[in-house]
Amino acid sequence: MRLATWNVNSIRARVARTVEFAVREDVDVLAMQEIKCRPDQFPYGPFEDAGYEVHAHGLNQWNGVAIASRLPVDDVQTAFPGMPGFAKGHDGPGAPQEARALGALIDGVRVWSLYVPNGRSLDDPHYAYKLEWLGALTAHVTGELARDAQLPMALVGDYNIAPTDADNGDPAVVVGTSTHVSPPEREAFHALEKAGLTDVVRPLVPTGYTYWDYKQLRFPRNQGMRIDFILGSRAFADAVTGASIHRDERKGEIPSDHVPVVVDTDFGAGDDDDVPMIFG
Repeated sequence: MRLATWNVNSIRARVARTVEFAVREDVDVLAMQEIKCRPDQFPYGPFEDAGYEVHAHGLNQWNGVAIASRLPVDDVQTAFPGMPGFAKGHDGPGAPQEARALGALIDGVRVWSLYVPNGRSLDDPHYAYKLEWLGALTAHVTGELARDAQLPMALVGDYNIAPTDADNGDPAVVVGTSTHVSPPEREAFHALEKAGLTDVVRPLVPTGYTYWDYKQLRFPRNQGMRIDFILGSRAFADAVTGASIHRDERKGEIPSDHVPVVVDTDFGAGDDDDVPMIFG
């Protein structure tokens, strides 16, 4: 399976280059974030013409996630258990959930396309929501892997966190004053790793960013951030044979401010002595 994740920043504005990328790079499963449309507004036709089945979850012109797959898709879920909601001015539990998670079982792998809340600022209610959201996600992962330690699981998407200083090259994002790099956010990211997930891209692609702000010539100056990740359970990580960050997708006409992250997996690798066991 070749699995990719991409915050497309409006699928209706970028459907042609998104499908072209998936076909050119021979992607089997593409997880998308920030599709910015409802399912009835999603441009299914170009994906279907290219051989993809699409499942989309969006509630309005904000947020939204989707999965396009050439492999059979089963058990589609639009939220993980315990996922909190958010609404401006709403205090306490019971806030409506946003379209930030879409899970499916694909060729035996539990894949989640995730768009983690931004946080906005350290004193914004959205920041507390972000940490609560990540805590609920960690609890879900912990429970799933406790029930089945051999479950191949991939949590992919835009995490809106640069977990180390090496992941942040944007001079406007400063520890102590900015979201994405605050200690509590980084601790929440590392809690997912402690729960049994591994960043399967970093060992193979140790440098490189996945996001550059449109402002202040951030991309030509390479002042980006690494905030898009593929985190896998041990069973998934052991099957990873390659990874790449497609920086050139930030170029050209109307690019997203994010670029795709791709991994290759071979779940028969343990039976082939010629396949390197990267995470052994």
